[in-house]
Amino acid sequence: MAKLNGKKILMFVEDYFEDLELFYPKIFLKGEGAEVVVAGKDKSKSYKGKNGLQIKPDASLNEVKAENFSGLVIPGGYCPDRLRRIDSVLQLTKDFDKAGKMVAFICHAGWVPISAGIIRGRKATSYHAIKDDMINAGCEWVNKSLVIDNNFVSSRSPDDLPDFCRGIVEVLSK
Repeated sequence: MAKLNGKKILMFVEDYFEDLELFYPKIFLKGEGAEVVVAGKDKSKSYKGKNGLQIKPDASLNEVKAENFSGLVIPGGYCPDRLRRIDSVLQLTKDFDKAGKMVAFICHAGWVPISAGIIRGRKATSYHAIKDDMINAGCEWVNKSLVIDNNFVSSRSPDDLPDFCRGIVEVLSK
């Protein structure tokens, strides 16, 4: 039996997402029985990954509310730098965290919880290039393939995707 039956997961998208960090969790979580909804600023637009894959979102950011989801997954690449400039992304991220719902982020996606102001005092990891950003925002940065801190799930890079996805399932199965 799939471990995530009845769970609904929101994923953010913006241009220059890391292709594997969006598609691998999306496919993995669907395989575990979750419904996965990808949301972008404009749902009529196709967003392009760093390596050329494209995805058209299922919903626009203004159509989704944290209360309708079990958790949030934020892919890395360069899209988090764009995402953190969108007020609705920051508010949704805060709403997930405030409700104690899972907030999962990988690679450069730590920039979103930083800009949402929810990383201080938390334990997490990220791609090494934003380690200083994470620490300066008040995070206890750990160099491990998977870090779980209550409702936070974080990983460093595409190499960590198997652990990242297992961490998501672990947190959502509680």
